[in-house]
Amino acid sequence: MTINTDDLINSIIESLDRIENVQLSDIPNMDLYMDQLTTFMDERLHKTTRYPGEDKILTKTMINNYAKNDLLPPPIRKKYSKDHLILLIFIYYFKTVLSISDVQTLLDPLKKRFHISDTDGLTLSEIYQTIFDIEEKEVDPLKEDLLKKADIANSLFEDAEDADKDEMKLFAFLSLLAYDVYVKKLIIEKVIDGIDEKSGKNKSKEQLKEEKRAAKEAAKAKKAAAKAALKKGKE
Repeated sequence: MTINTDDLINSIIESLDRIENVQLSDIPNMDLYMDQLTTFMDERLHKTTRYPGEDKILTKTMINNYAKNDLLPPPIRKKYSKDHLILLIFIYYFKTVLSISDVQTLLDPLKKRFHISDTDGLTLSEIYQTIFDIEEKEVDPLKEDLLKKADIANSLFEDAEDADKDEMKLFAFLSLLAYDVYVKKLIIEKVIDGIDEKSGKNKSKEQLKEEKRAAKEAAKAKKAAAKAALKKGKE
């Protein structure tokens, strides 16, 4: 017995077809308060979670942490714009495979375009539309790749006992998928490390420790100098 390719792949393909990306036209042009923002994200993205209805898409704490970690510009008078929502959607997808620090590096070019007009170059709306147009075209090649991996897995472990054959074929199929994710994640991290090195962000722990110590010493010296000047003034 083999992996039931028809049932398995059809189930996966159906799940892929049910994934609905947030269309640019669906993102409100008006500014939203925090509660309105989290409601919008939950309504538009809940189908992409593993456990719809249970998994949290976005919480107030998450948004505040994104702002604190410089992933997201702060709200304007407690309201979030269309550009805020675009960045949050990118963060939502990227954080499933990347660390927060890597997401921060990846989003740096986009944050520079936050709230710029179309006369100043590419807007976040234009970038968003371009990226998601490309991703929608990748669905069919992805389906073909899944079929290919299932065929490879089905060709393995033919000499195994019947009791083990199905499990081993399924394990092979999932291993192929996991390896694909692993390699692509390594590639992304390698490119991001190159960006960090070029910008000077990728520093060792020793460098960061030394910079922190130097900053502390400079602050101490500045405080001592101010204290001495104050004492001299009193004299």
